[in-house]
Order: sequence, then structure tokens, then C-alpha cells
Amino acid sequence: MTLTADEILKQLQQRQFAPVYFLQGEEPYYIDLVADLLEKNVLQEHEKGFNQVVLYGKDTDVTGILGQAKRFPMMAERSVVIVKEAQAVADLEAEKSWPFLEAYLKNPLQSTVLVFCYKHKTLDARKKLGKLLTGDKNTPAPAGTVLLTSKKLYDNQVAPWLTNYVRSKGQQITPQATNMLAEYIGAELGRLTNEVDKMLINLLPGQAIDEDLVQRMVGISKEYNIFELQSALIRRDVLKANRILLYFEANPKNNPLIPNLTLLFNYFSRLLALHQMPNPTEADWKRIGLVSTYARRDYQSGLKVFDFPRTRDIVHLIRRADAQSKGIDSGSMTDGEILRELVWLILHPVPLHAVVGM
Repeated sequence: MTLTADEILKQLQQRQFAPVYFLQGEEPYYIDLVADLLEKNVLQEHEKGFNQVVLYGKDTDVTGILGQAKRFPMMAERSVVIVKEAQAVADLEAEKSWPFLEAYLKNPLQSTVLVFCYKHKTLDARKKLGKLLTGDKNTPAPAGTVLLTSKKLYDNQVAPWLTNYVRSKGQQITPQATNMLAEYIGAELGRLTNEVDKMLINLLPGQAIDEDLVQRMVGISKEYNIFELQSALIRRDVLKANRILLYFEANPKNNPLIPNLTLLFNYFSRLLALHQMPNPTEADWKRIGLVSTYARRDYQSGLKVFDFPRTRDIVHLIRRADAQSKGIDSGSMTDGEILRELVWLILHPVPLHAVVGM
């Protein structure tokens, strides 16, 4: 039975437990969330000593997992077996293990809650285990197994997800703060929620998470950060851009090159897409991840400053800087020098062919 994370969480809140959970996918946040709830809430504290086992994929095999799953609980209604890092179980999809695993999944012990945490990947749907768990119209998935596939969010989904997460905690977040977190951290839901949870603890009654709080709590310099550099580029403020570059070079650990290049690439690649939409609709803005009016402001300004050919060239320049950061055609350039050259080239419209031939 394939369920969403929300459907599983609703069942767990109602203390409805399945005999087997197979939690897989590229996004570990929901896998950890479901597994943690099961680990903490199925059994009472005094029942866990005899009835709860946590195994790690690299230290166990299918025989060991099924041996634990087939044990009856002692002085409790259920037992819980959690297999963390299940993707590291060497024989999970092996032919020799299949008859035993298939037999258990089709007829699991009802007093056991067996949880597989299969992170950063999904089962091969062409192999027997993948086929069994996903099922089809001819061979339905085992009734006692819940399958969750946790997918990475697309960039345009991060800001709405973040807003909803904060609201689910009974709090508010400003569009400026949402955009800053979504751009700075990206689609790493575990890190996003950790940062937001820290801010929620420090909120005063009636206070919303705003840009100032994000800068203070996440460790983004208020005056010298990649967002201010981006704004300086749009305004063609050479003095401000150079001040920020000097700060970055003096504080390289807090301002690593690759994340900064990623944020600049995201901005200019979206700008390139907007250039191909003469009159972008609301749906167009949302499709490229710009939900709020605040988030669109810099793009509306950028469209006036960087025309289509120039924007296209800048995207190529950022890709060139990324290659240089990996040691390709960079000589002895430091990260600071790579970024400094990129910023100079963005502010001074040197033809791309002249740069490539440098």
C-alpha cells in the first residue's frame, strides 16, 4: 500500500500501525520523521528494553532482520524493529534472500512493526522486491506493507513548503525571510526545519520570522552576503560589490564559493527564462519558483539591466567559474580570485568569445 507522508502521519497520530513500513527516497526528511515517530511512540518507555531493536544496514542481513521481526513481544502488545540505512543491507535484493523476504512481507507477524529506512535512493522497480512493494493490477502490493517514496522538492516548491511548515507550527514568516531561506539553504528540508525550529524557539509573542531574524540566527552577514552582492550587480554598484568581495575573501569559511555560484546561477538562469516570456503570467512566475512579489522584485529590475544576450553570456560565465573552482583552466587562482573575476566580467560587458579566449 503506497501512502504519502501526511497519510502515514495521520494514521500514526491515531495509533494505527502497519506490520511493515518501507520508507525510501531521495529526501531523507520524511523518512526520518516517520521513523522517529514510530521509534518514540509505538511502545511506552518501559516496554522498549525488551521489545524495540534498532539495526544498521551495514551490520546486518536479511536473516538477522527477519529473525528479530519474528520474535513475539514480551509483556507488551507489539515489538518494533527499525532498520536504519537499509540501503546498505548487502543481500536485501539478493536472489538467495528473496524467498524468505517475500514470505515475510506477504504474511508479516502482526505484533511486529518492522521499519526499513532506505535513504537517498529508491528500490529498482524492475527487481522482485521493488515490484512486490509497488504492485500492479495483476499482483497487488502486500496489504500489511506501507510504502513511502520521499521525493526531493523542486526549487519552486521550497518557498510554499516552508511557509506551510511555519504555519503548521502556529507562526508566521515574511516573504522576505522565506525567500532568503529558500535561496540560501535550498531544498534540504532537514536543514531548513532545523534552522526554522531554532528561530521559533526565540520568537516573542506575536513576532513573525523576518529577514533580520534569519540573518542573525542562520549566520548570514546583514551587509555582506550573496543576496547583497546580487543586488549590487543588478544596481551595477561596483563599490558595494567590491566591499562584499573583500569580506568574502577575509571570511572564506562562512562564504564558500560553490554555494555562492549556485545562487548566482539560479538567479541568472531564471532571468534567462523570464526573457523568453515577454509577459509572464502568475503561473509562469510560480513555475520558476517566484511566488511572492518580494521574490520577483530583483528579477524585474534585472530584466531591465541585463538583456537576453548578456544574461545568456553571464550564465556561461558562471558555468566557467564553476569549472575553475574544480581546477579546470584555473591555474593557481584561489576561490576569491575566481569570484572576483566573475563579478568583474558581469559588471563589464566583455564579449564572451573574448573571455573564453583569455
